[in-house]
Amino acid sequence: MASFKKLKSGWRYRLKYTDPFTQQQKEKSEAGFRTKPEAELAAAEFLKQLKQGFEQTDIPLVDYIRSWIDNYKKGVVRKNTIKQHENNLNTHIKPYFKRLMLKDLKPDMYQVFLDSLFKKGLSKRTVEIINSTVYSAMEHALIQGKVLRNPCKGSIIKGEHKKKTIQFIDSEDIPKFLHTARGDGYIYWIFFKVLIETGLRKGEAAALKWSDINFKEKTIRVDETLDFQAGDEDELFGDTKTGNSTRTISVSNGIINDLRYHASWQNQNKINLGESMYRHDLNLVLCRNDGSPMPKSSLFNASKRILRKAGLSEDLTIHSLRHTYAVIMLEAGADIKFVQEQLGHGSVQITSDVYAHISKKLEKRNIDKYEEYTSRIFGSENQKPGDVWGTQPQ
Repeated sequence: MASFKKLKSGWRYRLKYTDPFTQQQKEKSEAGFRTKPEAELAAAEFLKQLKQGFEQTDIPLVDYIRSWIDNYKKGVVRKNTIKQHENNLNTHIKPYFKRLMLKDLKPDMYQVFLDSLFKKGLSKRTVEIINSTVYSAMEHALIQGKVLRNPCKGSIIKGEHKKKTIQFIDSEDIPKFLHTARGDGYIYWIFFKVLIETGLRKGEAAALKWSDINFKEKTIRVDETLDFQAGDEDELFGDTKTGNSTRTISVSNGIINDLRYHASWQNQNKINLGESMYRHDLNLVLCRNDGSPMPKSSLFNASKRILRKAGLSEDLTIHSLRHTYAVIMLEAGADIKFVQEQLGHGSVQITSDVYAHISKKLEKRNIDKYEEYTSRIFGSENQKPGDVWGTQPQ
């Protein structure tokens, strides 16, 4: 039963109820209504929500998102997605909202949060990713009856998507890069050569096991990625970036021969090191001398060092070797669908969008090839009419 009282600030209602979820006796009061009928209407609405299963227990927003990640996302989505949600929570959401209660998040307040991310210099894509964490968590809170509406709905993510500049090593500079890498260290040479000849991401390459290499069929199975930041060996290997990233790719005779040599080199290295000192359990293809995973920092430093020695731009990243592979394939005339499947992109459109910057170069190449081809077909028929007939048309 509700009671009502007129205060200086307006009418107030107060009522006692049993929380249907916790079965605990609680009290609810709200003030500031202009008239008693308004207070009565608000009290009736509250009781209606209670009967519909609207949970009254409130918790801080960041605690709810943490619980949502732990209880509803882990074991359901990929490990990389979990890490992304956690990074969004710890880096952006928690520092901004602090201890704001879940039910206190309002649409205008959330819009200000999104705008603040742009003011920090984050790209539109990054803000979209952060928004996806809060939006999805609030959708779940709505399903659970913890909130009446999703305050993220209707928000606007401003700004424009920045056009990515795809970095890659020009084909004429690849021999120089690999020659310099060989002088810097065999392990780095084989690692970077595999990236250039397969288009694998560095985490995919670092997770390759010898059982993934089919020397007879000249294929490589890609179904794991190495987590360079894993604190526990049980978490060392994880899923590939997306479902489409799990794939089997075809490779050239050249890289197969390189891997055959590498297998012999690695076996000799095991003997020199001593069987007991080698990490046979990991069975890694691209690893340190003792069979343990390649550290991310070592690869990063080696890449910068090799680029500098080779006289190439140090702005090139290890990921640019994946782009290098794709550009070489496209320049060589490979079908865009084949390149998409080799890279593990979700669609041809993604591949086309990423490498649109070389489309003009490819168009010119295709026209040149067409002209060369048709000149062989038509022969003298490609001469100007005036050269054949000796006069201009009347």
